[in-house]
Amino acid sequence: MSHRNWNLLETGTSTMTKCTLTTLGAMVALLSPATGFITTSRPFLIRETALSMNKKTKPRKSGGGGGFAKKATAINIKTKKKATNPDFTYAGSIRPFPQSPTRIIDPAAVLSLPDYAIDGIPKKRGSAYEIEIKTPEEIEKMRKSGRCAREVLDIAGRLVKAGVTTDEIDAAVHEACVERGAYPSPLNYRNFPKSCCTSVNEVICHGIPDERPLEDGDIINIDITVYLDGYHGDCSEMFCVGGKDAIDEKGRKLLQTTYDCWIKSMELVKPGVNYNVIGKTIEDYVKAEGFSTVRSFCGHGIGSVFHTAPNIYHYTVNQDLQEMQAGHVYTIEPMICEGFADPYMWPDDWTATTADGGRSAQFEHTLLVTEDGVEALTGKIETSPLQFWEEESAIREGIWLGTSKDARARADELRTR
Repeated sequence: MSHRNWNLLETGTSTMTKCTLTTLGAMVALLSPATGFITTSRPFLIRETALSMNKKTKPRKSGGGGGFAKKATAINIKTKKKATNPDFTYAGSIRPFPQSPTRIIDPAAVLSLPDYAIDGIPKKRGSAYEIEIKTPEEIEKMRKSGRCAREVLDIAGRLVKAGVTTDEIDAAVHEACVERGAYPSPLNYRNFPKSCCTSVNEVICHGIPDERPLEDGDIINIDITVYLDGYHGDCSEMFCVGGKDAIDEKGRKLLQTTYDCWIKSMELVKPGVNYNVIGKTIEDYVKAEGFSTVRSFCGHGIGSVFHTAPNIYHYTVNQDLQEMQAGHVYTIEPMICEGFADPYMWPDDWTATTADGGRSAQFEHTLLVTEDGVEALTGKIETSPLQFWEEESAIREGIWLGTSKDARARADELRTR
């Protein structure tokens, strides 16, 4: 699940967002083994993003890690209408449909609950600057959470077909998480109402599952994060409704380009490499193919905290960042667009679409930097499907699990299965 980038390192502009607080009447219900239903009926707070042009304002001091406390210079999230305006103008063809009630979690059914599960407010915060080096014990737990996230994502992907609603996918995700003793990390994270994100066509990220049936020719990103035994595992993948043949040529090129730029950037990950190579590699690749990369959302460090340092920029940053070290764990998750990459926020303050209604695509892994390269903790497993962009990749054909010796060996085994 991508992180809202409050810290765009962009030169020559003083554009900045101004955040106001909007109340949202909502209820979160959790089953307690001791007392039954625990409910909170007070209004929750969500952010309504407005654009403040050419005005310098103070950055937010609060946040859930990932650099929220850094000084920000610009952000280009755009909101045309306020949430209370019934005449909101949508950029593309996707519209919100009714949502089912928020699903509940029995605390006894999962190994642990994140600290935001009841009230929606993350309490544990990672460093804004210091990148955590995971211990062997933490890495082992993250392998398990990554494997769990992959299993759940594969289950969700198998449901993608015409007539299935994204709410049905969310229900399956919720059930699959709980069956594995995991809490679905998006659920009530800053009051997000569902257990996964489903972003269709022009939706860049954070689409809320609802009762809209999928249609042949749709492309959909399913973003899964699980919280298992105190650690998050985060991944996402694209799926084609109706298969490859249902997608037009430009759509197939968008999917292939997004996948290939992602793989190319991950191939460079190893100790001693500056983090700025990720964004430059991605932007150079997609621009040459006629596409654009989103700047307003970024990858992030991850572990016991959902979003923490480092911020992973998917565009060129013309300054040195920190260097990668063995034990760093973070996500790379580029969001690539057919046309404009400026996000256009829906009134729900979560759904971000392209401003021009063009389609967007995204892939994501949780990655571990190893002594000899990188390993995808959310990599595909024996039962994972092979997608056309993997078979036809110009960067590396077949399933990608990393560049370390062990990761390459496992990938070779999967290719021969």
